[in-house]
Amino acid sequence: MRQLLILSGKGGTGKTTIASAFIKLADAKACADCDVDAPNLHLVTKWKTQPQIKDYYGLPKAEINPELCILCGQCKEHCRFDAILLSDGEYKMKPFACEGCGVCELVCPAQAITMIPSVDGELTLYSDNEKVFSTAQLKMGSGNSGLLVTEVKKQMKSVEVNTDFAIIDGSPGIGCPVIASLSGVDMVLIVAEPSISGISDMERIIGTAAIFGIEIAVCINKYDTNIGNTEKIEDYCKKHGIALVGNIPFDPAAVKAINNGQTVVDIDCISGTAVKNVYNRTMALLLAI
Repeated sequence: MRQLLILSGKGGTGKTTIASAFIKLADAKACADCDVDAPNLHLVTKWKTQPQIKDYYGLPKAEINPELCILCGQCKEHCRFDAILLSDGEYKMKPFACEGCGVCELVCPAQAITMIPSVDGELTLYSDNEKVFSTAQLKMGSGNSGLLVTEVKKQMKSVEVNTDFAIIDGSPGIGCPVIASLSGVDMVLIVAEPSISGISDMERIIGTAAIFGIEIAVCINKYDTNIGNTEKIEDYCKKHGIALVGNIPFDPAAVKAINNGQTVVDIDCISGTAVKNVYNRTMALLLAI
């Protein structure tokens, strides 16, 4: 299955807006939202079936049994995350500080500490006989988002549908969730914006994607908000041999479409027309791989 991943070096560039439009244009049978910290692609994709929801278990959390604890303080002394406190004459865990390393369990002479599996989020799977959509939501304060992203992609592939093509909406930034999103994909489309931070973050995500040896393309969203910075992005792509697949203008109609639960290609607007051109050029590159 060929996988097209849509990324941005920062949040708010229009990555999900482009992804939802691509899914509509391609009538994609397999897709996923890997932005597990703040998933929102499900707000645009329409499903009549109820999703399958299951718990996601991250690293375990330590739990202290006060009846077995001898108050030796070894756990607190050896905890490098300051996740254990002495309160009201008892040692207690700070659940949001515990990293699940298990050192406290190892050093406890009374075997009063147990590592308990922790529910760190939810995996959600929409599927019918023709299509599949996988996503997840990480619980507030939980870590291991990279591992959860991997589970989202595995979940998408676990359902057999008649397609050899998938569209994945990735995470913003360049951290673990993005690296997990990049693993195994065939091409990445980077949505850039013509701002100083947008250019810097675009360069960082291009550098990250290049490590994986993945085909890279760039489109510029809201290009007409700063023509000078748009030209800098175009020059950067030309200098580094990166395909620039199109520029999308700022369009108030796009905001209205998204607020109405539509994609920008569901209505007649200038941004929708531009996205269609970006889609055609991106697909041509993907098929040539």
